[in-house]
Amino acid sequence: MAILEDMRIAIITESFPPDVNGVAHCVVRVAENLVRKGHHPLVIAPESSRAVADDEFPYPVERVPSVPLPGYPTFRLGLPTPRTRKAIVRHGTEVVHLASPVALGAWGARVARAEHLPMVAVYQTDLPSYARAYHLGRATEAFAWRWLRDIHNTASRTLAPSSMTAADLDTHGLERVWLWGRGVDTERFHPAHRDERLRAEIAPDGEVIVGYVGRLAIEKRVDLLAAVAALPGVKLAVTGGGPMEEELRAALPSAAFLGMRYGPDLARIYASLDVFVHTGPFDTFGQTIQEASASGLPVVAPASGGPLDLVDDGTTGHLVSPGDPGELAAAVGRLAASPALRERLGAAARRRVLTRTWSALTDELLGHYAAVTGTDAVPARLAA
Repeated sequence: MAILEDMRIAIITESFPPDVNGVAHCVVRVAENLVRKGHHPLVIAPESSRAVADDEFPYPVERVPSVPLPGYPTFRLGLPTPRTRKAIVRHGTEVVHLASPVALGAWGARVARAEHLPMVAVYQTDLPSYARAYHLGRATEAFAWRWLRDIHNTASRTLAPSSMTAADLDTHGLERVWLWGRGVDTERFHPAHRDERLRAEIAPDGEVIVGYVGRLAIEKRVDLLAAVAALPGVKLAVTGGGPMEEELRAALPSAAFLGMRYGPDLARIYASLDVFVHTGPFDTFGQTIQEASASGLPVVAPASGGPLDLVDDGTTGHLVSPGDPGELAAAVGRLAASPALRERLGAAARRRVLTRTWSALTDELLGHYAAVTGTDAVPARLAA
């Protein structure tokens, strides 16, 4: 069984650095691992409103015109432009990878069809659930499903990040759905990065530190952590930024807000926590859960979406009813009260992710590329 060599892949993404989110992170990790394995990725992404240094990436990056998303100005939508087709032709693309396609991805799919190129579409952003979270109405939710169905069903394969998401896509008429998870850097995110000085800054009275990492947006339901922040002997630490930050600072006055953190600084924060909490019920995967697990932390998360595949209830953490602040606080309270339980579940969590490297997940992805191009390569997993 041969491994693909010297393949040219165009990754068309809705988000890319300096954006900080799951889609951008996944594209960066995949592209760098493709380069390491001898392939030639091209990234096509929206222009940013901030300064960028695309020449620092070990692969070409083509930026297209963009406009800010209404209500979320830090996120920009890529616009249709002939630049996309020109970049793909110049690159000699053999397969198109649509990363969480919505706007730019829809145009990219059209270009790929016109150029008779096979496509793999990665489902990552649950737009219909976001429509519910923002109370945009059933008509908007139904439109979101139609839009996504039209994009994904033109692809040779749709890659779902979790079993629950795959089942949901099948229910809503998306075809040819396969499972493909996400990798995690188990060296960067490691218990050895625990920093007692940082812990003393966050919790000067020696409290158990419970942490959240992620965007501060309405769909993430960070407001549910008010009950956790009220637990005796617990200090809540919130890392991230977003449109809900000021409102959450007012709702969680006792929490330590650490702002946006990156790279080794972020890894140090993870390792310095005692318990990790994930509150969003709409996540198709949950990359922060893997990063917390790699850092040796027990995780408390909703029994919904990606966390169902990432948290073994009672073994690596606890799953709770989505949207239930009392159940969330109770699960955190049990962990806060028992250092031995935290240590046991955290160690099991790290063992569970040790094989989920980005290199291994990129090999799986190459299996999907091989399938849609008709080339023999490593196998992939069909969604049940």
